[in-house]
Amino acid sequence: MKYEIVSLKEKIVVGVSAITGNDDPNMGKTIAGLWEELYQGGINKTIKNKANEYAIGLYSDYKDNKYLVTAGNEVCKAENEGLTIRKIPAGKYAKFSIEGHMEKAVAEAWNKIWEMDLDRSYEADFEEYLNSDFDNAKIDIYISLK
Repeated sequence: MKYEIVSLKEKIVVGVSAITGNDDPNMGKTIAGLWEELYQGGINKTIKNKANEYAIGLYSDYKDNKYLVTAGNEVCKAENEGLTIRKIPAGKYAKFSIEGHMEKAVAEAWNKIWEMDLDRSYEADFEEYLNSDFDNAKIDIYISLK
């Protein structure tokens, strides 16, 4: 799977979160529930100071085979009470650009990424959804590197 090495500036993400892990049998349901809460639950409309309209799925706080998943948006300034605020640190990332059915393409890409020998830092990995076309999604996945 092809990728490029990029340097990113710090980003602030505001959204809804839950803790899960790859060995959690409810992982898919947990993550889907966050996206549902963000959009069908109306949270997305309440996020202030959005940097753009791209949705972000952030994976952070890795510990003991678990991590915090945040579904939200990048903001210029965090001013939302009651929502999760997480920073994506500036640094070096492997960037994977994928296209296809939103859920299927992302799941397939992650399966391949987990098998790759990347020098991961496990600080913050994220998906940036560049459009909202469920069947023909354009998504960039960023993996934090050491």
